[in-house]
Amino acid sequence: MISVIMTERPQNIDAVYSNELKEKISGATVMLSPVRSREEFFARADEMKGVDIIFSTWGMLRLTADEIKAYLPRLRAVFYAAGTVQYFARPFIECGVKVFSAWAANSVPVAEIAASEIILANKGFFQRRVRSRADWDNSDPEGLFFGNFKAKVGLLGAGMIGKGVIRNLAHTDLDIYVFDPFLPDEAAAELGVTKKPLEWIFENCRVISNHLANNEQTRGMIDKRLFDKMGKGAVFINTGRGAQVVEADMIAAMKDDPTKAAILDVTDPVEPPADDSELYKLDNVFLTPHIAGSIGAEYHRLSEYMWNEFSAYAAGEPTKYEVTAKMLETMA
Repeated sequence: MISVIMTERPQNIDAVYSNELKEKISGATVMLSPVRSREEFFARADEMKGVDIIFSTWGMLRLTADEIKAYLPRLRAVFYAAGTVQYFARPFIECGVKVFSAWAANSVPVAEIAASEIILANKGFFQRRVRSRADWDNSDPEGLFFGNFKAKVGLLGAGMIGKGVIRNLAHTDLDIYVFDPFLPDEAAAELGVTKKPLEWIFENCRVISNHLANNEQTRGMIDKRLFDKMGKGAVFINTGRGAQVVEADMIAAMKDDPTKAAILDVTDPVEPPADDSELYKLDNVFLTPHIAGSIGAEYHRLSEYMWNEFSAYAAGEPTKYEVTAKMLETMA
């Protein structure tokens, strides 16, 4: 069995695949030297025709079905040590190549940070920053900050990350509500959450955290009518995708009511926001540079998941993280 690591972002190879893991792959397969660009891929056409297995991560080459058939005739599977495969997977699946993703591994740190921000938001952590002695006041005469006992939290989407957030908050006394048309009632009951319409969540929840899948149906879904429903002191958290949010509407809502807050790890239409974006100027908007996903040593979790998946696949055992064409319709 011949394998190759393939990505147009070669710096990610060593960041995601530890030396120890590369040795494991070399021990289980005939491992070619990595492919680091489209030009290199086509220049090594003769080698590519013998490849059975691709390991990859962020920067996986986008190939057409015709290119896959012509240059990778023996390819059986792609093991993608990162999250979303939306941008490259369809032609491979159409060609009968199995695609596996470490979305579950990448969901772990996102769910951790989202749950942490929810806990902090209910304490008024973001709106009550102290910049001077004059700000030192823990009173709350307007009753804006509810704390974490029986506070209503709304999650948009109960996919892999949304479920991770629910599990991370299971030890709390929060009341968790979920908007997810694809979540069966029985599954919601098992998770201990209550399904509610989107409008209800924005109107009633103290904190709303976005984990919607990124597709045509969800783009621009979170708009002025929803932001206007948020109560005073409510917090919107986005560690998912910026495309679900109408950014101008969110900015207007934050300007209209400074007691509200937006915690954003992702933005749209561009990331990072343009230099003149009002997001940088609003005291109740908090930006982080897309850090919710895996960083540092957490990257190695991604490739470990794919190594375990490859090991099961090679042994003819059940796998956990294959992505199908049907799944691409709803997953992030």
